[in-house]
Amino acid sequence: MRLAGSVALVTGANRGLGRAFVAALLDRGVARVHAAARRPEALAPLRDMHGDRVVPLQLDVTDQAQVDRAAAAAPDVTLLLNNAGVLAGSGLLDAGSVAPLQEELAVNAVGPARMALAFAPAIERNGGGAIVNMLAIASLCTAPHFGTYSAAKMAAMALTQGLRCDLAGRDIEVFGIYAGLIDTDMIAFIDQEKSSPAAIAARSLDGIEAGIPEIDADDRAVALRQAMRDDPDGALAAMFRRARQVRSARPAGRKSV
Repeated sequence: MRLAGSVALVTGANRGLGRAFVAALLDRGVARVHAAARRPEALAPLRDMHGDRVVPLQLDVTDQAQVDRAAAAAPDVTLLLNNAGVLAGSGLLDAGSVAPLQEELAVNAVGPARMALAFAPAIERNGGGAIVNMLAIASLCTAPHFGTYSAAKMAAMALTQGLRCDLAGRDIEVFGIYAGLIDTDMIAFIDQEKSSPAAIAARSLDGIEAGIPEIDADDRAVALRQAMRDDPDGALAAMFRRARQVRSARPAGRKSV
């Protein structure tokens, strides 16, 4: 997809990776970015920095009424980037309920589905474009204590692949972006080397412009995908080891972007 001249909508745009995506898209000549967040006042710094090329938009992707209002407010979109996500503070057994799973599915899987349903018709009317879902290496391989997050991200990966089939022939490309540890508030408690949001955004947009459907946006994603081809059991064991290293530092409570 050619980014220059397109009109984008980025969910979870107020901080971290979402903010980096907004900046990177504008640097590549996107005409306008509808920057969406649950609290639109949090988008003021982006508007101050980039002027009227950024259009703040209130949006909770779990609220169908807000999704419908966003689609009505941004009928010019040709690139939908589903970045908003949540990481629950505990795994299924730690929580003792299905609440973490329900929340992560609602934001990380059902949210992008709502957005695709709302915006695919507009993208098609506007001459075609793309839907981009921010996934994770957790979509490829489950780690202990992050099982509900992985379940939601795996569901989002399946949704992404299904949309690619559904939208074939309608001039809408569908991309999945995979990354490991990104230096954002969501995983600030993890003391391991992380990729910068700017680097992830740049590598992701490179993949979109090159037309690569499955984009490995950092070296961890590349390495894990290769390891799962060469030695699936060894790749899973490595994920288990890393998860045990971070469990003791993992705080309780919802972490969202």
